[in-house]
Amino acid sequence: MIDALGSVGSLLLVGGTSDIAVATAHRYLRERPLRVVVAARDTPRRAAVAAELRSAGAAVEVVDFDADDPGSPARMVTAAAAGGDVDVALVAFGQLGDADRLRADSGAVAALAQVNFVAPTVVGTELAGLMRSQGHGVIVALSSVAGERPRASNFVYGSTKAGLDAFFSGLADSVVGTGVSVLVVRPGFVRTKMTEGMTAAPLATTPDAVAEAIVSGIRRGRHTVWVPGAMRWVMSALRHTPRAVFRRLPV
Repeated sequence: MIDALGSVGSLLLVGGTSDIAVATAHRYLRERPLRVVVAARDTPRRAAVAAELRSAGAAVEVVDFDADDPGSPARMVTAAAAGGDVDVALVAFGQLGDADRLRADSGAVAALAQVNFVAPTVVGTELAGLMRSQGHGVIVALSSVAGERPRASNFVYGSTKAGLDAFFSGLADSVVGTGVSVLVVRPGFVRTKMTEGMTAAPLATTPDAVAEAIVSGIRRGRHTVWVPGAMRWVMSALRHTPRAVFRRLPV
C-alpha cells in the first residue's frame, strides 16, 4: 500500500529496462526499501537493471514481458501479482521507429503501432482489472508531447502516442471511485539511450526529472503531468496554431 507520506511498497516496471523506469525505481528507493518487479524481455540489460536495483536496496523480481506477444500482458500481470499487491505500475515501454521508413513501409507502421499503442492498452486493461480487485493502485502511463499534435517529421510515432494518451485518459475516468487512479505523463525530449545521437529539442529533460515528476504527480493526485512543466503551454500554443502555419514550423 502507498503510505500516508506517499511512499510505495511495491513498484511494477513494465518496460523495466527503460531509463525512465529505472530512474523512477531509484527515486522511490531513496525513501525506503521496496519490492520492484522488472517486466521486460530476457536480455543482458534486464539482468543488469535487476542487479543495479538490488544493490540499491530493492527486493527485485523479474518477469517476462514482450510487447510483440498478444498473450504476454496477461501472463506478466499475473506473475507480478503472484508476489503481492502492486501499488504503482509504470507503463514505460515504446519505440521511436525510423521516421523515413515509416512513411512508406506499412509493416513497420503496424509493428510500431503494436508496441506503442496496442500492447500498452492491453497492459492497461490487465492492470486496471488487477488493481480493481486489490481495491487500490496507480497506473502511470508514459505518453509524450508528440501525441498532442503529430508533426510531419514523426507523425506515425506521434499518432501512436496520441492513441495511448487517449486510452489512459479515458481509463482514468472509468476507474473513478474504485480506489484505482491513472497518471498520464507527457515528457518532451528526454535524454535517454533511445534518443542517443539525436539533436536535443528545446526544453530537453532527463530521466531523473521525469521520475521526480511521476512521484510528485502521484502524491498530489494528479491525472496528467508535463515534463518540464513549461511544455504544457508550448504544446497548447502549437495545438491551436492554424494548420497552414503549423506546416511551416521547423518542428
